[in-house]
Amino acid sequence: MELSLTLRSQSQCLSFSSPFPRTIPISPKLNKPTSLTNAPAGIRTEEWYERNSRGLEIFCKSWMPEPGVPIKGALCFCHGYGGTCTFFFEGIAKQFAASGYGVYAMDFPGFGLSEGLHGYIPNFDDLVDDVIEQYTKIKARPEVRELPRFIMGQSMGGAIALKVHLKEPSDWDGVILVAPMCKIADEMLPSTTTLKVLNLLSKVTPKAKLFPYKDLNEFIFREPGKRKLAVYNVISYDDKTRLKTGMELLSATQDIESQLQKVSAPLLILHGAEDKVTDPLVSQFLYEKASSKDKTLKIYEEGYHGIMEGEPDDRIFAVHNDIISWLDFRCLLIN
Repeated sequence: MELSLTLRSQSQCLSFSSPFPRTIPISPKLNKPTSLTNAPAGIRTEEWYERNSRGLEIFCKSWMPEPGVPIKGALCFCHGYGGTCTFFFEGIAKQFAASGYGVYAMDFPGFGLSEGLHGYIPNFDDLVDDVIEQYTKIKARPEVRELPRFIMGQSMGGAIALKVHLKEPSDWDGVILVAPMCKIADEMLPSTTTLKVLNLLSKVTPKAKLFPYKDLNEFIFREPGKRKLAVYNVISYDDKTRLKTGMELLSATQDIESQLQKVSAPLLILHGAEDKVTDPLVSQFLYEKASSKDKTLKIYEEGYHGIMEGEPDDRIFAVHNDIISWLDFRCLLIN
């Protein structure tokens, strides 16, 4: 069961520091096709590195429909904290590409295969600017230059996608947020006293890994088999949060919370009802406060944080199909 609220035109209705690949262990064979292995054939992929204006080598990847299939639009993805634009997202991107979308993604500086100290975000707004710079180039590529463009963010990537939209409100035809980090769940945070101490320390030793560590996999993956696969994503950042990174994440959520009414693009928000990492009630708050005339909120019963990759397969495919249907409808409106 899911709650689907849609608002259109005021009418409401239900509805590593190194930019070189690391050695990756071979993952265990899965006994039957799943949402992670049952990817469509014929998808064209491209990987490349590109040096940005801050001098950092950024890893990028694209997934395109098979030859002969018209491209409906461009979908630019922002991954979550500690994540990467490959591994789990690989199968997701292929599903979207098979539905006619050019899918583009990047590893943020300090994450995945991009250059930078692993897990270090010295300035969240600089990270947002890195994303704007890279995706501005993507949107100018000949194959998608004249097509609708959408930005999608998961978890921390949702916060990035929101801040990208707030900085360039007219440049996107839609924003998709999956369990967005508009506010970090209280149970994931240290006490107020501890936060004050960590804030002071972040000014002295910003790169130190001193935030209390929590293994988030049990909160991300509801399906145990998929949770076991997470260990093979060796380019993910799975360690204590660096001091400056933690404070920047908190500051970013506070800034976003103060600007929710400025969100004006067509908006799709998807969240698991049992998410203990980012609060689904905050997604409800975002839905209510956003000034978008076209906005949809979907809350998935029993869903954890990783609703695109960590749920039972039937739920994963339902989430993917909800996103594709939303994209298809917006493309029809634009064209």
